[in-house]
Amino acid sequence: MIKLKGEHIKLRALEPEDLQFLYQIENNESFWEVSHTQTPFSKYVLKQYLENAHLDIYEVKQLRLLIEETKSNNQIGMIDLFDFNPTHKRAGIGILIHPDFEKRGYATEALSLLINYSFSHLNLHQLFANITSDNTKSIALFNKFNFEKVGVKKDWILSERKFKDEILLQLINE
Repeated sequence: MIKLKGEHIKLRALEPEDLQFLYQIENNESFWEVSHTQTPFSKYVLKQYLENAHLDIYEVKQLRLLIEETKSNNQIGMIDLFDFNPTHKRAGIGILIHPDFEKRGYATEALSLLINYSFSHLNLHQLFANITSDNTKSIALFNKFNFEKVGVKKDWILSERKFKDEILLQLINE
């Protein structure tokens, strides 16, 4: 899949060998706010998830891809399409880069690849992202790709006993 390969990274399907990386990411409490996770995941549950990761996006309404460095094959993060709606030609998009690999342009490259894939291969009309108002790095990332702020959900996310606003960003494929 040439569409999912960039200069420094590639996006690829999850493999059984990714279990340890997935376990580490899904059980890192600092990521729970962005993934809306409340409890840890067992390796057993994640292994079952990996066994079904091959299912078609049209069936499960989600596509999770691993972000991998091309030179080293290091697993550096994940990027998702979620709430996929083929009738209305839209999907949400979320991205997570492991802190050890931040500030190297990988998120920009991964988002670019997935936007292009979504519009050219999946024929989507729009993508959206939900980002807490204090996540300035993510907001800046999505703004690079001309995502527009179309709404604010007030006091949407409860985090560490404080409510945060969540911004809805949208990119229309003109």
